[in-house]
Amino acid sequence: MTDAARTTRREELGAFLRARRARITPGDVGLPTGGRRRTPGLRREEVAQLAGVGVTWYTWLEQGRARNVSDQVLEAVARVLRLDAAEHRHLMVLAGREPAVDPVPGFEVRPEHLAVLERLLPYPAAIQTDCYDLLAANRSYRFLFDDLDARPPEERNCAWLMFTDPRWRGSLVDDEAVLRDITARLRGKAPEHRDDPRWRALLDRLRATSSDFVRLWETYEIAGDRTQLRRYASPRVGRLDVHFQSLWLDRARGDRIILMTPADDDTARRLERLDALVGAAPQVTSAADAALRHASGAES
Repeated sequence: MTDAARTTRREELGAFLRARRARITPGDVGLPTGGRRRTPGLRREEVAQLAGVGVTWYTWLEQGRARNVSDQVLEAVARVLRLDAAEHRHLMVLAGREPAVDPVPGFEVRPEHLAVLERLLPYPAAIQTDCYDLLAANRSYRFLFDDLDARPPEERNCAWLMFTDPRWRGSLVDDEAVLRDITARLRGKAPEHRDDPRWRALLDRLRATSSDFVRLWETYEIAGDRTQLRRYASPRVGRLDVHFQSLWLDRARGDRIILMTPADDDTARRLERLDALVGAAPQVTSAADAALRHASGAES
């Protein structure tokens, strides 16, 4: 790693610690809550005191000037700032304790993966990467918002579509919550993929195109993977309340099958209706298929 890269990572570590410090109140850690404060959250000297480190050293840590921070200090700071598992991993990556994910050729979608997507019908399911590239989908997912396969290959990214396409964003009943979660997941994983040009290109495009993405990115929220309730307004079948979850194919790389299962009987019936409405379409399609179709269309 170059000196410039190390400096950038230390600066990101400082920004992360400042954001987390601002969210912890004195009362959260048993300190007196009275008196006026110029900034929200804990003061630097309070974090240093609670973590058992020098104020100057902790100040350097937030300023990106500290080198060779020990595991003991990192764990103490993580405890004071009440980091959850995703935030703790993010801290360790920024501190150089976790290796970056090596950029490798794209994930290979195998026939057995497509067979799983097919078997999951009528529930929407897709193969997705850590940076939200959609590599394959069954027909329920393909037609959940519009026809995914009508999209050019460079747009087959869930984060990009949710932030920039009115039809995809309009399908979100709780758009602010979903967009915040997407951004927080990207924020948490970005340092692990710092050498991957696909990640850099996606983040650069989102920053240049979406003011909402910039706003949410600057909050420095971090989120990990978890099953959650998502609510959609499908243009074909109406309201869908689903449990959104990940089935890992390669957890180290972040490649996974995302699956939406019905949260109620009405949603189950509507998903069956959606699959019936688009039953003439292939049961599964991949990004490679879409790329070939778009290439053929461009040549004709």
